[in-house]
Amino acid sequence: MTSEAGIGARVETDIGARVASRIETDIGARVASRIEIGTGVETAPVTCGSPPATASRRRVPWQVIGAVVVLVGGAFVAWQHWPVIVTSAHRLADADRGWLLLGATATVATWVCAALAQQGAVAEPLPGGRLLAVQFAASAANHTLPQGIGAGAVNLRFLTRNGLSMARAATALAVKAAAGAVTRGALIAGLALTGPGLLSVPHVSPVAVAAVLLAAVALAVVPGPLRRAWRTMLADVRAVHRLPGRAAALWGGSLAFASLHALVVVAVTRSLGLPLPVFRVALAYLVASSAAVLLPTPGGIGSLDAALALALTLAGAPGGAAASVVLGYRLLTVWLPLIPGLVVLGVLVRRKVL
Repeated sequence: MTSEAGIGARVETDIGARVASRIETDIGARVASRIEIGTGVETAPVTCGSPPATASRRRVPWQVIGAVVVLVGGAFVAWQHWPVIVTSAHRLADADRGWLLLGATATVATWVCAALAQQGAVAEPLPGGRLLAVQFAASAANHTLPQGIGAGAVNLRFLTRNGLSMARAATALAVKAAAGAVTRGALIAGLALTGPGLLSVPHVSPVAVAAVLLAAVALAVVPGPLRRAWRTMLADVRAVHRLPGRAAALWGGSLAFASLHALVVVAVTRSLGLPLPVFRVALAYLVASSAAVLLPTPGGIGSLDAALALALTLAGAPGGAAASVVLGYRLLTVWLPLIPGLVVLGVLVRRKVL
């Protein structure tokens, strides 16, 4: 009896220990799982003698470095020329209100043109009111991220929410961007031809032209993901141009978008009483905005300001007056609609439009 009781006690103790061990393991796993879910931190198994895992360092893109350098440089230049900026602000306060109202109206019209061009880049119909609101919100997002990224992300999300695949949505953005670049180049060429001497065309090496053509041919011929993306974009372009209304919206909206931004600059120069030819001012803006794309700062802040001030000075405007024009253009296109645009962006996200 005593031996049997001892054996029974040992069995019960062994079973109890195993059950307790399993319960502790299960509870520990559940607690660890909840901690990982709540904090979003992934845990790695730790072994004796092994050093703790370290997070891999991410490389900072050169565009971000360039944007930071431009912003810091712009802040330094603004600090050095602060008296000129103050004088420009006072001059802008005495500007003609009628011309400024025209510039504000042209700014609002740019969002309509952006919505028109975006609808023209896809064959499927998009909800008009939401599309317009998205363009307004995208313009605000574009001023908080490097140029084109904020607006591209907002429009990409909107298109995918309306049934387009990620590939087709990205293709639609590429088609819209290509149409904008082509129409901007056409405007620059047209203004340069109407006013001889307004723009000196730099010499382009035939080797550079041949290299660009060879790259385009390789992109279209060499098999791979780039070739598939190129074919997808060409298929969407053909599908859009089979619909005359879509093609007109794409090219007309892109052309009007660039023209209206140039009109804002013209209106500000007129409000300040600067006797500069309209074509010269418009050409100065188009060239400056095209050059500012090379340094993608948030909304072109810093890069576009410097390029536009330089272009206006070369067009014949005094330095202080050129700074006033830049301030007026930024006031109408950036600072006044920025907070309302971010509010609309938040509302669109909350309502799951984005």
